[in-house]
Order: sequence, then structure tokens, then C-alpha cells
Amino acid sequence: MTERIETSGLQVDKVLYDFLESQVLAQHPTVKSADFWPGFAKIIKELGPKNKQLLQKRDEFQAQLSAWHQQHPGPVQDQDAYKKFLQDIGYLEPEPEPFTINPSHVDREFAEQAGPQLVVPILNARYAINACNARWGSLYDALYGTDAIDQSGELAPGESYNAKRGDAVIAFGREFLDQSLPLQGASHQDAKQYQVQDGRLQVTLQNGQSVTLVNPELFIGYQGEAQAPSSLLFLHNGLHIDVQIDAQDRIGQQDPAHIKDIILEAALSTIMDMEDSVAAVDGEDKTLAYKNWLGLMRGDLTEEVSKNGKTFIRRMNPDREYTAANGKKTIVLGGRSLMLVRNVGHLMTNPAILDQNGDEVYEGIMDAVVTALIAPFDLNRQDNKNSRAGSVYIVKPKMHGPAEVAFANELFTAAEQLTQLPANTLKMGLMDEERRTSINLRACILQAKDRLVFINTGFLDRTGDEIHTIMSGGAVVPKNDIKNTTWFPAYEKNNVQTGVLCGLIGRAQIGKGMWAMPDLMHKMLTEKIAHPKSGANTAWVPSPTGATLHAIHYHQVNVFEVQKQLLDDTHNYVDEILVPPLAAHTDWEAKAIQHELDNNCQSLLGYVVRWVEQGVGCSKVPDINNIGLMEDRATLRISSQHICNWLVHGVVTKEQVQATLERMAAVVDAQNQGDAHYVPMVGRFEQSPAFRAACDLIYKGQEQPSGYTEPLLHHWRQIAKKQALSS
Repeated sequence: MTERIETSGLQVDKVLYDFLESQVLAQHPTVKSADFWPGFAKIIKELGPKNKQLLQKRDEFQAQLSAWHQQHPGPVQDQDAYKKFLQDIGYLEPEPEPFTINPSHVDREFAEQAGPQLVVPILNARYAINACNARWGSLYDALYGTDAIDQSGELAPGESYNAKRGDAVIAFGREFLDQSLPLQGASHQDAKQYQVQDGRLQVTLQNGQSVTLVNPELFIGYQGEAQAPSSLLFLHNGLHIDVQIDAQDRIGQQDPAHIKDIILEAALSTIMDMEDSVAAVDGEDKTLAYKNWLGLMRGDLTEEVSKNGKTFIRRMNPDREYTAANGKKTIVLGGRSLMLVRNVGHLMTNPAILDQNGDEVYEGIMDAVVTALIAPFDLNRQDNKNSRAGSVYIVKPKMHGPAEVAFANELFTAAEQLTQLPANTLKMGLMDEERRTSINLRACILQAKDRLVFINTGFLDRTGDEIHTIMSGGAVVPKNDIKNTTWFPAYEKNNVQTGVLCGLIGRAQIGKGMWAMPDLMHKMLTEKIAHPKSGANTAWVPSPTGATLHAIHYHQVNVFEVQKQLLDDTHNYVDEILVPPLAAHTDWEAKAIQHELDNNCQSLLGYVVRWVEQGVGCSKVPDINNIGLMEDRATLRISSQHICNWLVHGVVTKEQVQATLERMAAVVDAQNQGDAHYVPMVGRFEQSPAFRAACDLIYKGQEQPSGYTEPLLHHWRQIAKKQALSS
């Protein structure tokens, strides 16, 4: 039984209560315990019913949509009539008059720079610190250790250092410098020495000639002595490049100009995630999330790491200092990625706190209040601050339409007032990942215009919601074909266009989704440049290494110039977004149907077994072909909803699904056989919480709110935790 502390009518998990009392309230500069708990209880009492009403409205809309699709099965024949129906029921709202967002005190990482963004589970302190420190990344390490450079033949990495591979890395680095920081009439390939003379970079070539940059203003600072600098700092397309020089270093000795590395400003921002990438189902889990966020905001989060037989303490990096090019002042650059925290959405409750009626409190309300309470631990610091501008950045996911954004704004206001923060200190990142938000995006942004610092798209959650919304209309196309249907490119373009027209240029981020294949960096270098080319000034990457390599794209594309060109785009994408991806026929070959089912079931089981049994909310899960893919609840939502849809419409049978699940369970068990903590599913299908959760996600998928996986995952994770305690 959970031990609880009763305060102001609330029943708080003792672990959470003790943490807030001893580590937050006892050291808080403005808020006292005697004021906090009554104020918190008041927010819960006033906003809890409003939250519930919004969820009921979702259900009402879904019932109306399901009825319409049952009456008009298959692909929509009269798109105008469908659109009018959505307008009549209030699902599609009138578009507001033109406006411009107006957030204040926004850090330059959102307003003035364009670059990669990481998303990491906040429950894992090691991952959180690594992501925080990924603001700066070694280009040489990223190239040498991945397939970004050919790994075959004489370029294979090997067990010891391969000098030929090192040469290939250096050549790639020189080509990058030539593209980003070109020299007058020469190449960095020919450089022999770099010096600073009279505030300008001077490069001595191997033929003795001295040249400088085509654009001398790109050189802004250095470390060491001007005549023999150890580091050269450049600013290109808003991102910094640090060329490090050391003749004694192994790589520096191999290089004609003694360059030992090229350090790129990489993960400008990182979302510390309390939502899709974590398994937080009770007070113990929530306390760990809040404790790690407090450590990040204080700047003192550490983690003991064992690597290659050695143990050390991993810490957050300090700021970086350089001498300005003219030698007269010091340049201080942030050493850490600017951190956002992703709170949960409006749906879930959590037993960490029970309200005055003994009911679980909405988790999103809890997250907002605790995030605000912790804010001063960063805002009042003197150095190495997260936000130099004085803001707290909260990503708010899975909101459906303008009314829900307005509610989040009301919640943030209440949290600010309780914790004595200035109005609009809590900034909002708006996830455009639900259908009703996509088609009403401008109206959603309007509701948060004084807080908004971020919008983005998310294919997996957005597709999961699309499938659930149109579940009654017929079978959807195979999963890999969804990106080729009418709605998807319109959705992606509409997000950028709406952001640009609402004034996000120079004020906020417009983001794109995750590159899910962390081992395929060559492919990422080839394909992910499409995101900055689309006008997105940030995009998600799966690792610090991915951030370093993706940063190259923002040197190749000036995103802000692309965004300005999009100001002339007046196309109305909503009509296309409203074309459901329903299949015109379902007479696919039996082999193709089974292949689709195999893929979905293996993906689903591979993720669920770690979530339920081990509490791992995000990990690299091998797919059916043993290619590691980054999986979180968004991938699970689309897989489970897709199988459910095909089951509802007779493309597959329940017997076929069950047989496939059991067969794929054996595949997943084999893929995890090296994990000492793994408990196989085969042989215990009725007793395995993970396998039973997977079945429920499919067979009960149609009745799940918006097709979300959280209610069932939380249920089975809590059962698994109880089993672990009793064993």
C-alpha cells in the first residue's frame, strides 16, 4: 500500500511529499509550504472539472465522427459535405483574423538560431546529462564512429585507431570548412598554419601564401595566444564552429595544420521528457522525474558512469569562454543545451496525488505546478543558467483544438500565480500531433500567443490520431503508404506555413519530427536536410552524435531565409489535411497483409515488453530485420491502432492477430536474450503483463480515448511492479 501524507485535503504519496518539502519548498526563495499546499489544492479543485469536461468533449466529437463515417463508409466522396459537417459540429472552427505571436524574454536558441533538438527521458539521469552536454559535439568523433563515412575495406574502424579512416575524417572536415568558411582563392585542405592578426584570421598555406576568409566577419574569437591559437571560433548561419588546434595531439600530429578536431554547436535545445519516452505510473516514478528536473535546473545533476572498466562522475558542462577576435573582450557561450521540459497532456491521472474526493489528480496539472515551483532554482542562479532570458520552457503535448490550448494557458497562469512567477514566465511548446489541432492550428496558436515558443509536427502520434478518428470509415492503407497519401504532406506544409504567418520567424521554433534510425547516420545526412529546407528551424535527432551531424544541415541551409520565402505561401492546406487515408480496396495479397501484421506486432511487442516489464519508456528496439529504431509511445500508438483498424474491417482476423503475436513474441524474446533482466513472454502468455498489455492495445484499441496507449500501459506496468515486489 502507498503511504500517503494528508495536507489541505490532498493525499500525497509520501515519497513525493518528502521530496517537495525537503528539497524544494525548504530551499525555495519565495514560496512557503503553508501557502503552497492550500494553493495547489485550490488549483486542482478549480481546474480538475474543466479538464474532465474537455476530455468529455473529445468523446462527443469522436462519437459524431464515428457515426458519420459509418453512414459514409470508405474514402470520402463529397469532401465539401464532409468539411461542412465538421464545421457544423464545431470540430473545424473559424480561422481567426491575422495576428502575430508576442512572447517576451525568449532565449536566442529559439528566436535567433536554427539547429538540432534532442528528446530524452528525464527518468534517466545519464541520458539527460549527455543531452544537456550535447550543445557542443565533436565532428571528428561523429564521423569516425558512424557510417557517415564508409566503414568498409581499408576505412573500417577496427579495434585500434585506423589512420586511413582518420584521413577520411579530416578530409570531410576540410570540405565542411570550405563550404561554411571559404578562404579567398584557396582551400582549407592546403592550410599549414592558422593565426590571428589584427583581429582577423590569417591562414598560411603550404606554398607559403597567406590568405583570409572570403567573409572575414565569420571569425569571432579564439583561445590561447593570437599567434598560436588553440581554438578558433566562427559564427556561420547563427551556429558556432570551434576549430581546435594541438600539434601534440595524435590527430593534430596527423593533420598538416595540426587541427585536432572541429567542434560544432549542435543540440541547441533539448526536451527533457516526462511524457512519451518515460514510464511514470506512480508517486515514486514522478518523484524521480521531478528530482532530475530540479538537478538540471540547479545545474548539479550528476551520475556515476562505468565505462571500459573505469568509473567516473558525469556532470553538466560549464559555459565556454573565448577571447574576442579583437582581443579586447571575453565571449561567453552556453556550454549546455537549452532545456525544455515536456509535461504530460490533459488525459492521464496519476496516483501520486489524490484529490479531495480521493480521485487521482490529472497529471498535467501536477506537472505544471511542480515545474513552476522548481523554476526559481534556475532563474535565480548567477552563472551557467539554463535560461539567460528568464523563462521556463514547457512542451505541452496531445492537445485537441483551441479550447484545450486555452485551458493549458489558464493552468500555466494559475501555476505562475501560486509560485509567484511573473506572468508568462512559463513558455509553451505546442505539439501539432492531433487532427483537431492540425486543422485549427492558427486558432490554437492564438490561445497561447504570449507564451508560444515552439510548434512542431509528429508523424507517428498524428497518424495514430488520424487512424482512430476515422476508425469507423474503413480500412486504412498500409502503414508505410500513409506518408504518400494526401493528408500527410499537407499537414507538414501547413504547420510551417501557419507558423510563419503567425509571426514565429525570429520569435519561436518551428520543428519537425524524429530521425528514428540512430545507426544510419549516412542516410540521415542525405535525407534529413529536407527539414531545414522545409522551413523548420529545428528537428529531432536520436542522439548527441545525430545532433552533431544534423548540425551540418543548418550550415548548408539558411532556414530563416527559407522561412521568409514562405511568407508568400497562401495555399489553404486544410482541405487536403481532411482527406482520410482510407484504402479504396482491401484486396491486397495475403502475403503482403501478413508481412504488415508481422511488422506491426513485432514492433509493438518489442516496445511494450520493455515498458511494462522494465519501465523503459524509450529505447533502441530492433525491428523485424534487426535494424535498431528509436521507439516511444508514439510508435506504439500507430502500430496498435493500425492493427486494430484492420481487425475491425476484416482485413485480418483475431485468430490471425493472436497467432502473429505469439510468433512475434518468440522473435522479440530472441532479440532480448542478452538482457539479464529480461523475462521471456513465450511459455507464459497468460501470466506476462507485457504480452497481455500488447493484446489489450489491439483488441481494446477502438475504445481507447483517441487511441492513446497510456491507460493500458499504466495499468499493466502497475501490475508488473506489484509482481516484482511480491516475488
